[in-house]
Amino acid sequence: MMLSDARTRRSRRTVRDFLGYANCVGFFAHLLAGPLVRPSEIIPQIARAPQTALQAQDLAEGLTRILLGLAKKLVLADSFAPLANRGFAAADHGMALTLIEAWVAILAFALQVYFDFSGYSDIAVGLARLFGIRFPENFDSPYKAMSIRDFWRRWNMTLSRFLRDFLYVPLGGNRHGEARRYLNLMLTMLLGGLWHGAAWRFLLWGGLHGLYLIINHIWDRAAPRWLRLPRPFAQGLTLLAVLFAWVPFRAPSMEASVSMLRGLIGLNGFALPTALIALAPPLGWIARAVPVLPALGDARTLSLPEAIALLALGWFIVLALPNVAQASARWRGAGLLASFGLMIQALFFAGIAQPFLYFRF
Repeated sequence: MMLSDARTRRSRRTVRDFLGYANCVGFFAHLLAGPLVRPSEIIPQIARAPQTALQAQDLAEGLTRILLGLAKKLVLADSFAPLANRGFAAADHGMALTLIEAWVAILAFALQVYFDFSGYSDIAVGLARLFGIRFPENFDSPYKAMSIRDFWRRWNMTLSRFLRDFLYVPLGGNRHGEARRYLNLMLTMLLGGLWHGAAWRFLLWGGLHGLYLIINHIWDRAAPRWLRLPRPFAQGLTLLAVLFAWVPFRAPSMEASVSMLRGLIGLNGFALPTALIALAPPLGWIARAVPVLPALGDARTLSLPEAIALLALGWFIVLALPNVAQASARWRGAGLLASFGLMIQALFFAGIAQPFLYFRF
């Protein structure tokens, strides 16, 4: 990225200063997992920092972003991790997940990966702000996206920009006809998948998103205006496509991916705990009664209601509330107040520290 920036006329003078380069490379706030910050974006800020007094607003904003990022990680992401881990571990061990077990696992993982990585990005943005450095935002409510193209404008925004400018455009972009554009889209997303790890499952994840983007472009070009999907259906279809693509991304193996997909489409049947069917007998007409749903982790009757309540809360936050960058000071204060006690509990009493997911990639 540094060499590419140095080639552009606008950035040549900025990024060829060795001291600026060293400060940029060594700036700890973005070293591990992003946001992917271009040298020309922060070297001038680092150069101005000694001459610019740190503002109280920078300190307040930085600390707020750090605390909200910790809340996302410790209170939200780590709460959904057990639900996702149990389901995918069961699939990896050959268990035939039923419809509800599979959907609980994938819905939990989608929330886990979002709150985990966006929380990390908030912490990185906040740390930089403590030094008067402004990082670009990395998430913009991606699960509210109206299309796959819109999703990639909102999810890991700095990676999307990197893939566009350093892979898609050099490959030719859309300059050589539609067929070449679709090939470039697929190659870009396949390489984006390999960015996360040298495994077939990441290649499949990237390939699915490449296919989604191609279909999105064809639909936008060919579909008449009257056939365009209403907003709720477009958002729902986009989210469904993203959820199915998360399966190979998270599953430990291709066999586990197939097992999870079979459960998601109902090929392994629909089951509910016997105790719940006893409370609502009409449920027995559509679901078979089982003592427990083993992929939910234990034999308690309330495992399923608790999981559904937790997922409902998470998806309400994601789909109905403003994100951290959009939220007003009142919303941010309410979020900090609501999560403060739970953050303290997680910091001091959690049994196992959960690392950030993107540290693996």
